[in-house]
Amino acid sequence: MEIREATAADIEGIRTVAHDSLAASYGHALEDDIIAQAVERWYDEDTLADDLDDPETEFLVAVDEDIIVGFAQSYVVDRREIVGEIDWLHVEPGSRGQRIGDELLAALESRLNDHGVARVEGRVLEANEAGAGFYEREDFEGIGERTVEIGGEPFVEKLYSKFPETGGRQVLTEAATLPDGRQVYVALDESVRGSEGPFYSVYLDRDRSERYGYLCGNCDGFGISMDTMGRVVCQDCENRRKPTRWDASYL
Repeated sequence: MEIREATAADIEGIRTVAHDSLAASYGHALEDDIIAQAVERWYDEDTLADDLDDPETEFLVAVDEDIIVGFAQSYVVDRREIVGEIDWLHVEPGSRGQRIGDELLAALESRLNDHGVARVEGRVLEANEAGAGFYEREDFEGIGERTVEIGGEPFVEKLYSKFPETGGRQVLTEAATLPDGRQVYVALDESVRGSEGPFYSVYLDRDRSERYGYLCGNCDGFGISMDTMGRVVCQDCENRRKPTRWDASYL
């Protein structure tokens, strides 16, 4: 088996692995049409082509006899620290149990270290017990949970974090002051990607039990507008939320 950088010629194979892996991991929790919609939304040719050309994206495939059997993708995001966000780690069902996921993750972490990341993040729906177990075996720490909506239904998503040996543990919650003088707490380990910088989740208490909204990572502004379709826009610098995905590991 070979692990190498993904190319445009791999797009169809990536889409096939994504669909089969999603179905195997979530067929018990999600309808077939939701899984199909997820693949179409996140793995259309234009989106994949953009990711493959992005120097801040690491995209690897595992190939066995010229057939793609797994892939991993991570974004390098400049927050208060440089973070490697694992967006996907898929292994096709018939090839699971052969440590392909372990090898993909090791290769991905090596690439991320070359970018100087201080922390690697992953997330997985609670319904995917195998995915959660994978992160825990790979020495990721559970750092919290949040609720995401899929097909109109709420699902619990687990958040995981891993600190490279050279990076050390970082502060994950930062106090900030709103324009009206109230103190809030910025979760540096909870963010969504924006066009100009990340949007950080903001809470009214350090324990993160009461949500306030977002902080714009581009201009540090709190003037964020959100709508029912999940669009997030900073009113100060026009930083806009990019499409997000509701999971990052299907193993």
